[in-house]
Amino acid sequence: MSELKEKKGHSFLDFAYQMYKSMKTNEINLVYEGEVTQEITKTFTSLTERSLAKTEESNMVQRKVFHVMVECLQNISKHADSLEGEEEKRGIVMVSHGKESYNIITGNVIRNEKIPALKESLEKVNSLEKEDLSALYKKQMREGRISEKGGAGLGLIDIAKKTGSKLDYQFKELNDDVSFFILTSTVKRK
Repeated sequence: MSELKEKKGHSFLDFAYQMYKSMKTNEINLVYEGEVTQEITKTFTSLTERSLAKTEESNMVQRKVFHVMVECLQNISKHADSLEGEEEKRGIVMVSHGKESYNIITGNVIRNEKIPALKESLEKVNSLEKEDLSALYKKQMREGRISEKGGAGLGLIDIAKKTGSKLDYQFKELNDDVSFFILTSTVKRK
């Protein structure tokens, strides 16, 4: 093996080991990065369901984690944008757990022009208590305008209702056209 190939091989192995250690440290059970389609959603949720079934977690917590993950994956498949030169809508999904909660972390590319409306929706959802979220959900179901992508803002409301936690989010600007949107949904274990 040439010295350059050997260095690249060691470099990748070092990266893989560092990633493994980071996942263990952060208690990340599942990770997927790539195109998010209906088929990928089914596969990933099936893996999560099996992983949760092996734990001694209550059925209620398992259902919440599963439901939130499905909603997050559907949000990526419906609303993610692609980077220039790419056709597919890619995203990343991670599920981690700690002593007190599960975290479902998703990330995807979004056009910068969409950020103000999304941020406004997130802030509105985060400002409401559970009863108010239920009322808003019902109102959106009755009279919400359905977007061209099929949503009426129901996904974020539903995630907040199911988790009982505020939605944590960030936008990391990639260039003048797009940013990377990261959403963390927390399901308490008790």
